[in-house]
Amino acid sequence: MDWDNARVFLAICRQGTLRAAAAELRVDQATVGRRLAALEKSLDVRLFLRTPGGYLPTPAGERARLGAEQMEQAAHRLQREMQGADRRLSGTVRLACTDTTATTFLIPALAGLHRQHPDVRVVLSVSTQLTNLTRREADLAVRVLRPDSPDLIARHLSRREVGLYASRDYLARHGEPVPGSAFADHDVVIYQAGVSRLHGDSLCGEPIANARVAMEVNTGMMLAQAVRAGLGIGEIPTHLAESFEELVRIWPQRSEEYDLWLVMHKDLHRTARVRAVADAVVDALT
Repeated sequence: MDWDNARVFLAICRQGTLRAAAAELRVDQATVGRRLAALEKSLDVRLFLRTPGGYLPTPAGERARLGAEQMEQAAHRLQREMQGADRRLSGTVRLACTDTTATTFLIPALAGLHRQHPDVRVVLSVSTQLTNLTRREADLAVRVLRPDSPDLIARHLSRREVGLYASRDYLARHGEPVPGSAFADHDVVIYQAGVSRLHGDSLCGEPIANARVAMEVNTGMMLAQAVRAGLGIGEIPTHLAESFEELVRIWPQRSEEYDLWLVMHKDLHRTARVRAVADAVVDALT
């Protein structure tokens, strides 16, 4: 099986459509279609059922997926091993973190790194979704969960806390909520379902059963901006909220703690450029 065709095959398996697979691989849709046709011809088997809902693997496609994933793992392992022997302070390092962590801590640290090592190029991805380091979606990631994969190295960076905040304008209009009222007669800003392990049906231990949900967001920075705009009460990291003078902390005795971990693949921790970026992250967050 040709590896380029196998990459296309796996992208279709994971994305379900030719268009989405093309976007993931950063090629045009026609190329994806040609690669799939060439693979099916070389194997003399149909790998997908074309349905209105997308491409579904046939039984043969499911078996082919196992082999293609083994090829992918071997290719990534080879790439990591070659990078692990790289002592040059140049090249690309992919770093994943949340937008609040990037804004508050990492952008200044990475600016200092660039002045010291101008040939190191950082590709920064901000997202609350977990990035797959074994598939080379990132070389380094700052996470709130410690991974349990034996292929990954995790270093504890710091423990942070979130508190309840509202804007001065909101409090002037609505006053403070009453503890134990489940935010009755108040508006809240919350994360979309599944975005953060810290957030569910309560804010800092107070249920939101009686609240009006004014907005759901998918990043911490958007949540902070919505609270600043007076949309409602929300949980914000205290280190971020302190930079916004229009925010007022509600119930300071209540908070939720979370940990930050720096995670990298064990094959990359000796790569000079990856090590340089990791050191900058550690210095910024410990």
